[in-house]
This record gives sequence, structure tokens and C-alpha cells, in this order.
Amino acid sequence: MTRSDPPPAGPLRPHLLREHRGVEPTTSTELFFDLVYVFTVTQLAQFLISHPDPRGAARTAILLGLLWLVWIYTAWVTNSLRPDRTPVRVMLLAVMLGSLLLSAAVPGAFAGSGLLFAATYAAVQLGRVTFVLWAVRGQPRLEPGFRQGLPWFVGTSLLAVTGGLVGSPARELLWTAVIAVEMFGLAIGFPTPGGRRTRPERWEVEGGHLAQRCQAFILIALGESILVTGGLLARNPGGVTMGAFLLAFAGSVALWWVYFARTAEAGVTALTRAGARTGRLSRLAFNYLHPVMVAGIIVSAVGDERLLGGPGAPLDVGTALVVFGGPALFLAGHAAYQVVLVRCGWIGRAAAVAVLLAAVPVAVALRLPVAAGTAVAVLVTIGVIVSDRLPYGQPRGPRSPLR
Repeated sequence: MTRSDPPPAGPLRPHLLREHRGVEPTTSTELFFDLVYVFTVTQLAQFLISHPDPRGAARTAILLGLLWLVWIYTAWVTNSLRPDRTPVRVMLLAVMLGSLLLSAAVPGAFAGSGLLFAATYAAVQLGRVTFVLWAVRGQPRLEPGFRQGLPWFVGTSLLAVTGGLVGSPARELLWTAVIAVEMFGLAIGFPTPGGRRTRPERWEVEGGHLAQRCQAFILIALGESILVTGGLLARNPGGVTMGAFLLAFAGSVALWWVYFARTAEAGVTALTRAGARTGRLSRLAFNYLHPVMVAGIIVSAVGDERLLGGPGAPLDVGTALVVFGGPALFLAGHAAYQVVLVRCGWIGRAAAVAVLLAAVPVAVALRLPVAAGTAVAVLVTIGVIVSDRLPYGQPRGPRSPLR
């Protein structure tokens, strides 16, 4: 460097950055990181099973929202950084440990473990973004976005810890505010007092990689549903329970088929062809819509637990809501996902949601057995699979309602 040369912008660390040359496969480090979320989804399902009332459902939704924020922002980080590099691996292991502590604190998150949950959440969110700022320092297309997000994460971390220090209902309100602020901040580009904001058109995003990461999480959630039913069958391996187990298994298969048979690959293709719209579409499809589908799978797992616990019992309102509401929630999220990324499939899903919601009062009034109600839900989901094979259900290429 001569005296006239300008000083470097900062210590470049290109060995940590993804090159974004096509869709890079998920690494073993990312898959190992995901293992802890099998425990996470199990904890959330058990929390909802233990609190089968509106307050319990609302609290489960809050916990899912916070845990999803931890996972999805980590997925965005590994979309920019190479998880096979030692510094990034160490960061992922630290977030993994924090996620394990968060999951362990789920049962008592609104009781004695609230402060542990909140403090861990704050440490994970702030620690990760601090690491990323170190890793991307000097990268003009990456550093500004992460730097502008830091004040927002500081604010939401303070909200989370404050929520951990107070009791209900203030804790629920503050933790809901954490989710709302982080989601809203991302939607408007994390503006700073100077008026600058990060625009999704400038993000370096490999949409196909993010799609693969979220597909992995859907598989984790579906696997947890199978674990719940398998555990119940192992404790009571009778003929009636076996029949209920097969029905629950069919429901899990149907949800998997809806997501993966045709539309998963179409979504990846749409994102890889989206150009400058990739960041905007990925934000909507993965940060906002995928947790709705995950919530649907968790609620369906609770319905499967009710099914195996008493397949011949008449449906009450609570049981009908989880039996029909779980698939309806999943299909609603997936219908919106279809609208965002491709031009097909959403009409059949929207119709199925309407049928499932209408079935709740009818099934309760007729006092249908839980097994019969579950069978109806499975048949409606299979109807979506069939509709995807019709001419109007075929993918037509990338499309965005945000143009």
C-alpha cells in the first residue's frame, strides 16, 4: 500500500461467505443444528397437550413465534455464511446450545422458567447478529443490513427480558410485542433514526437454499407428530389403538404429500428465477408463512394424541378444533405460500380450509367419534392431493403478488 492508497474498508473474510453459485445443498452442520428442534417441536406439542384451552393455545403460539425467530434468522445467516467453516460452526453450536436451553424452558416459560427463557433468547439473538457483523465486516452488500438490524434486536431483547421478569398477562403481551416488532422491523427494512433502511432487492439471497432449510423444518415437525403417535402406540399396542395409529399416520403422510409431492420443487424453481425479487419473496414465504404451517402440524399432533387416547369418544369443541383445525391451519399457510411463489394449487387448499372449518360445528352437533372426525380431515387433505393432479393444479412458473 502506498501513501496515496485509501485504507481498507475492513478485514475481509471471504472464506466465510457463500458464493451463491446455484442452489447449495444443506450441510451436515446445518442438519446437526436442526436436531435440537426435534426436541423443540416435541416440547411445544406437549405444552399444548397439557394446556388444552384458549390461553394455552395462545401461549403455545407465542413460544412457537419466538423459537421460530431464532431458527429462521439462523437459516438466513447460513444463507450468507458458509456453515462448513470453523468460526461459523462454532456460532451454530452456540445457537444450538441456546436453542436447547430455550426448549427445555418451554414447560415453565410462563412460570418459574420465564427469565431463563427470556435471557437465553436475548443472548442467542444478540450473540448471533454480533458474530455476523464481525464475519461480514467490509462487505458492502451484507454489512449494512445486519448493522441496521442490531438496534432492533437490542430493543426486542430488552422487551423479552422484561417479560421474563414480570408475571402474566404482562409477560404474554411483552413477548407478543417481541414477535411483532421483529416481524414488522423486517417488513419495513429495519429503519434507523437516520431514515436508512435495508431493502430486500439488495440482499444477497440464495432462495433455493432457504427453501431447502424450511423443507427440513417441515420434516422435523412431521417427524415429531409420528413420534407422538408412535409413543402412544408403544404404551398401548391394542387393535383399536393400532387402527387409530394407522389413521394418524395417514394424516401425517397426507400433509407431507401436499407439501412435497409437487409444490416444493416448484417453489425452489420460482425462487431461483425470481432475480431481484428473491429477497422479498423469501422474507414472506419463509419468515411469515412457514411458521403457520408448522403450527398446523403441531396442532395436528395434538389431534392425533386425542385420537389415540379415545378413538371412539364423541368430539367435543376442543377436540374438533384440533382435529380439523390442525390440517386447516397447515393448508391455509400452504395456500398463501402457493400464492406467493407459484400460480397454482391455492384454490384447492382454500376450499379445503373452508370445508374443514365448516366441519367443526357439524361434527360436534352430530357427536361424531374422534376417529370419524379424523378420517374426514384426512379425506379432505387427500382431496387437495388429487386436485393438484388436475390441469389447473400444475405449476405455471414464478409469480408474485408483490409486483
